[in-house]
Amino acid sequence: MSHESATELAALARAQVQLTDAERQPCEVWTRVMGYHRPVSSFNVGKQGEHHERRFFAEKH
Repeated sequence: MSHESATELAALARAQVQLTDAERQPCEVWTRVMGYHRPVSSFNVGKQGEHHERRFFAEKH
């Protein structure tokens, strides 16, 4: 475990990290379908389009 102070950790959190495209890697998105989880990349073209069009909402309490 490291021994950085809270101010050092806050400074690290504020630091802006710039990555080149070569340093990035794709993020695999999974979603729940019919009671189990699947990667969206395994969907056919139509289902991928439907997933992209989904709208998220926040229910008021």
